Amino acid sequence: MRIARIAHPGGVAFVTVDGSGDDLVVREVADHPFGTPTYTGKSWPLADVRVLAPILPSKVVCIGKNYADHAREMGGEPPADPVMFLKPSTSVIGPNVPIKLPADSSRVDFEGELAVVIGRPCRDVAAAQAASVILGYTIGNDVTARDQQKADGQWTRGKGHDTFCPLGPWIETEFDPADVAISTSLDGEVKQDSRTSLLLHDVPKLVEWVSRVMTLLPGDVILTGTPAGVGPMTAGQSVSITIEGLGTLTNPAEPR
Repeated sequence: MRIARIAHPGGVAFVTVDGSGDDLVVREVADHPFGTPTYTGKSWPLADVRVLAPILPSKVVCIGKNYADHAREMGGEPPADPVMFLKPSTSVIGPNVPIKLPADSSRVDFEGELAVVIGRPCRDVAAAQAASVILGYTIGNDVTARDQQKADGQWTRGKGHDTFCPLGPWIETEFDPADVAISTSLDGEVKQDSRTSLLLHDVPKLVEWVSRVMTLLPGDVILTGTPAGVGPMTAGQSVSITIEGLGTLTNPAEPR
């Protein structure tokens, strides 16, 4: 099941997405997207509504250097354990919303990532039980002001700007993240091209690792890390991240 969040003529709603190709239709869900959906009876062609970020998380938990090739392109060896940091909820935007480039940063990078969406409150989840707390998966872009990240020695400022966490286009609940293609294109030119089977720490391990530290709430997002090929984007360019089985997340870049 594909779960999306949309703006329609009457307001904002969670929906499920049905159909394929250019014939996608969305059906309004009465309440929240957790559990078996109850429908209101309202539906629209997807082309007639605006797709928003599929979820508004209380927190975005990010994993750094979780592909060996990316760790090495950043100038170090892969870490033995997952490296964890946070993005604020205010960094989240949806598809086609502009990434705002801060005036005080000379380099803002794209980082295409698989995103895990949590489905119920949980703490101390064993890796073997991780699937039971996951609602589904979507696409994320861990946008980074690289110069600020390096200057600060920690990552909050460089990773935390408003608009620095595009998510979408929807959450897929029937999805196996073990080995799917992930790629990022800048103005149509492929910059990142990898597979999730190359994650150093897989999704179950990450859920276990993060939930040892903090309680995860419904809608919280774990960004699983980015492969090699990260690079800068400039105003007027557009970045598209495609994950096999999930679709494509596209956002333009413009000055803040």
